Amino acid sequence: MESATTIADWIDRVAARFDAADLYFGHGTDNARDEAAWLVLNVVRAPLDGTFDGWGRAVDEAQGAEIQRLAEARCSGGVPLAYLLGSAQFAGLEFEVSPDVLVPRSPIAELILDGFAPWVDPARVRRVLDMCTGSGCIAVATALHLPEARVDAVDISSAALEVAARNVRRHGLEQRVSLLRSDLFEEVPPCAYDLIIANPPYVPRRRLAGLPREYRSEPAVGLMSGEDGLDAALEILQCAPSFLARDGILICEVGESEENLAGLLPGLPFLWLEFAHGGSGVFLLTRAQLDESRAEVAAVIEDRKYVV
Repeated sequence: MESATTIADWIDRVAARFDAADLYFGHGTDNARDEAAWLVLNVVRAPLDGTFDGWGRAVDEAQGAEIQRLAEARCSGGVPLAYLLGSAQFAGLEFEVSPDVLVPRSPIAELILDGFAPWVDPARVRRVLDMCTGSGCIAVATALHLPEARVDAVDISSAALEVAARNVRRHGLEQRVSLLRSDLFEEVPPCAYDLIIANPPYVPRRRLAGLPREYRSEPAVGLMSGEDGLDAALEILQCAPSFLARDGILICEVGESEENLAGLLPGLPFLWLEFAHGGSGVFLLTRAQLDESRAEVAAVIEDRKYVV
């Protein structure tokens, strides 16, 4: 990579290095070239919003050394690039990230950018709960796109909430986004939320060790949820109706556990959302639907107590 001189040259060299390495892309990019561009543009402090066109600009010696350092660290350790840079993009916004939080990548970003329309009237949303907030990216982006709403952001991890607090301050939302440490709904005060957004852990315990090393760099508490990945989702289904307004809705991401959850609860009218920019495993249920399904969810949870 020593012969690279321009930004375009460096992107070419880093992309080739990434292609030759045993890397997994899925923490902000899905291919070696996009990840190389993300790295190089970050080092040279160029915008990441698609407006940059100075590909022929020279890269100075110090910047070149930093590009090489980051590229080697990415290849040798299998650590997500977001952790090496200390930041990631979500819903067009920049967030601090660290190994204390998952790297933002939820398809829920697409819903946020649309103001959750047509599922809610953005102008009428006043209270939102973001469950399993991690870095706070969903809470912050939601507050910015629903300007009349107050957002409560919950996580079980104190370390994650420290990162989230810095992101709330970074975006000037201290008056509208509140952080709370809680194991799901355990410590959440009574409230009638117009919208509950949940992105809980959903990876089965048995699968964790077989994930690419990039995922294994992330906090296990944010990924794993019991033997089949459904413990957190089931508790959310059980508790959410008690925290929703009469016409409120729950939006919850369960990723690869979509099929297992639907099979476990065949009587629930899950609406599985589709995304123009990719992603799956996100369902929507209304307060009324959740109320009608309480008995089925409770029965499944009770049966699971006796399964070893």
